[in-house]
Amino acid sequence: MNKKSASSVATTKPFPVPVVAAEDKIHPRSVSGVFTNWRWIMVWVTQIIFYGLPWVEWNNRQAVLFDLEVRTFYLFNLVLFPHDLIYLTVLLIISALSLFLFTAVAGRLWCGFACPQTVYTEIYLWMEKLVEGDRQARMRLDQAGHSFQKFGKKTLKHLLWLGFGLWTGFTFVGYFTPIDQLGQAVLQASLGPWQTFWILFYGFATYGNAGFLREKICKYMCPYARFQSAMFDRDTLIVTYDAGRGEPRGGRSRTADLSQLKLGHCVDCTLCVQVCPTGIDIRKGLQYECIGCGVCADACDAVMDKVGYPKGLVRFTTQNGLQQGWSSRQIWRRVLRPRVLVYSAILLLLTVALFASLYMRTPLKIDVVRDSGVMSRLVQQGYIENVFRLRVLNATEQVQHYRITVQGLPGVQIESESRFSLEPTAARSMALTLRVPPGSSAAGAHPIRIEVQAEADPSLRATTDSVFMVPR
Repeated sequence: MNKKSASSVATTKPFPVPVVAAEDKIHPRSVSGVFTNWRWIMVWVTQIIFYGLPWVEWNNRQAVLFDLEVRTFYLFNLVLFPHDLIYLTVLLIISALSLFLFTAVAGRLWCGFACPQTVYTEIYLWMEKLVEGDRQARMRLDQAGHSFQKFGKKTLKHLLWLGFGLWTGFTFVGYFTPIDQLGQAVLQASLGPWQTFWILFYGFATYGNAGFLREKICKYMCPYARFQSAMFDRDTLIVTYDAGRGEPRGGRSRTADLSQLKLGHCVDCTLCVQVCPTGIDIRKGLQYECIGCGVCADACDAVMDKVGYPKGLVRFTTQNGLQQGWSSRQIWRRVLRPRVLVYSAILLLLTVALFASLYMRTPLKIDVVRDSGVMSRLVQQGYIENVFRLRVLNATEQVQHYRITVQGLPGVQIESESRFSLEPTAARSMALTLRVPPGSSAAGAHPIRIEVQAEADPSLRATTDSVFMVPR
C-alpha cells in the first residue's frame, strides 16, 4: 500500500451507525375475534372512566379532584391531605405486585389490553382507518405521489389526532383543576400558564406517542419489555405458535392431502404478521416485542376456520403445556404455582390492610408541640403554666364544632380557648395554655393526654400525648 492510499484510509471517518435501525411503517390489518373484542372492551372501559370521571359530581363538588393549590385530594367520600401520602405508597406497591402477578400468570396482559400506549394507539389507528381505509388502502396512499386527495386525507387525519390529543390533555388537567372552571377558562381564553403548558404537553405527547411512535414505545422505550423475562417461566401463559403442528408451513388448496404434501397446518398466509401491532412474526417464537394482545391468534383462527383445520395453531398456552401436550385443566393447575400463590397472598393482605386503614381512618387530625419560648412559668396566685401549639385539621366536608379536654394531672385547667369551629377541609393552629394549682403536682415532667372531640358527633375524636413541666 502506497503512502497516499494509507493516508486516505487513516483519515476516513467511520460511517455513523444509527442507535435504532430504520424500519418501515407498520400498517396493522384489521381483524375480529375473541381477543380483539376484549381489547376494544378495555378501550371503552378505560376511556369511559378516564374521560367521564372528572365530570361526576359528589357532595356538590367534583368526585375525583387532586387540588394541588390547596393540597387537598378528593376521592368520592374520601378527603386526603399531604400527610396521607402513605396511602399512595401502598397503592403503588399494590399496583407493582399486581403487575408481577398478572405477568407471572399470563404474560403481558397489561401491555396488550390496558396500557395507555396500547389503548391510545388502537384509538388512533381506528381514526386512521376511518379516514384512509384499511391496511392496503393506507399503504397505497403512503406510496402515492402528492395529490389533493392525499393532502386532504392526511390533513383530516392529523386534525382528528390533534383534537383528540388536546381533549385528552384537557381531561388530564381536569383532574387537578375543577374541570368546569377549566372549561370556562378555555372558552374565555383565560387559562393560566401551567394549565396551558400541561394541556399542550399531555395533548402533544398523546398525539406523538399514539400517532407516530406507536410500537417504537413498546420496543425501544418501555422498560417493562426488557425485564419481563425475569418474571416469565415455563408455566406462564403466553401467545405461542404450535410449531409441531404447523411446520413445515406452505400454501395448499383446501382439499389438499397434507400427508402427501408433507405440510403442517400453517398455510403461510402471513396474516399473523400483518395484524400484529408491533410487526413481529409469532412463528419465530417468543420475542420481547410481543405485547401479548392475541390478535395474531384471532387472525390464525379465522384462517383455520376457512381451510377446515382445528383452531389454536396460535394460542395462549404455556411452554410446558405446548411441549407436553397438556389439557387446559393441567395447564391451569400448573399456573397456580407457589410464586403465584405468594404474590396473591401478599397482594390480598396489602389490599385488605389498605381498605381497613381507610375505613378506620378518623377525619380529624391533631398535632401538639410545646411552645419553645415558654417551657414552664409561674403566674398569679402561684399557678404553674405551660403553653403548647395545637394544630387541628378538619378532614370532613362539613363545618365542625370542637371541644378540647385535657387529662393526666389533678386540677389541670385550660386557660385558652377550649371550644372552636372549623370550616370543611380546613386547618387551624392555636395556642393551648394549661395551668395547674400550686403544690398539686411534684416537680418534673408529667405525661398528659389532650383530646379534641366534635360536639355533634362524639365518635369524631382524636387524642395525642404530651408532657407538662413543673419547675423545681
